[in-house]
Amino acid sequence: MSVITVHASGRARAETAWARYLEPQRWPDWSPQITRVESSARTIAPGVTGRVHGPLWVSVDFVVETVDASAMTWAWRVHRGPVTLRLHHAVTATERGSRTSVGVTGPLPLILGYAPLARFALSRLVRP
Repeated sequence: MSVITVHASGRARAETAWARYLEPQRWPDWSPQITRVESSARTIAPGVTGRVHGPLWVSVDFVVETVDASAMTWAWRVHRGPVTLRLHHAVTATERGSRTSVGVTGPLPLILGYAPLARFALSRLVRP
């Protein structure tokens, strides 16, 4: 397993970026590789499960593993068949807005292909 961390900074307040993470139904608003989300709860919390749908009928199941609202961090596991990725997200306040990151753990070829999509989505997450 390999780990890649992707970052993005923008002018959105940290609280705004964090709020965008909290509701899975809002993920397609800032993450263009997500077309819709089915979720067992309206907001993320440990144990929440669901399915993320992407283009061309591709979907992955997910389980939220941790959420720390005070630190604005959360982690989840996504899987399809035998392939599993773990993603750890964080939002921090900056003088000019916010910075977000995602650490992705999984098979190197897969996470290398995912990194540009993640970077683009994160840049939209921190836009005002």
